Amino acid sequence: MSDDGTVKILGISGSLRAGSVNSAALRAAVELAPDGLRIEIAEIGDLPLYNDDVRAQGFPQAVQRLRAQIKAADGLLFATPEYNYSIPGVLKNAIDWASRPPEQPFDGKPIAIMGASPGALGTARAQYHLRQCFVFLNGHILNRPEVMISGAGGKFDAAGKLTDQATRDFLAGMLVAFKAWTLRMRG
Repeated sequence: MSDDGTVKILGISGSLRAGSVNSAALRAAVELAPDGLRIEIAEIGDLPLYNDDVRAQGFPQAVQRLRAQIKAADGLLFATPEYNYSIPGVLKNAIDWASRPPEQPFDGKPIAIMGASPGALGTARAQYHLRQCFVFLNGHILNRPEVMISGAGGKFDAAGKLTDQATRDFLAGMLVAFKAWTLRMRG
């Protein structure tokens, strides 16, 4: 937590696409964050593919940056697309890099998950797979509310702004719950 009591959240999008609705959902979360909650969005597009031979020689600079951002955050907010009923490889790659010893930064970290999709299930399967990743890593997942933005094409405008008021309200409510969860988990 910052000196002024602000809860610091690191947002991570599982999509690298410029027009990603998941990245747009993270930007909406930044906009809708309640008082006392600040969200910074991490970059994961510059991470190399995980290779333990490379790690054994030292973490690449991009990985060091991500690990430091995760460690410094009070909590993590993931926005994941769903690819073939699971999480995107780029997101799994980021988790794999960040989770290597020493001091894997997910341990005990409060985590919220959301996702946006043109489909009817709004990334439900991917979100459940992402939850599984954090069982071993001992991340503390916010169980509800679950934010699964279905029919995302009609809920964001051409500039990527979340325009659907019901979805904005639901996302804002999740952020209030996540702030409370993070404060509870961080003691």
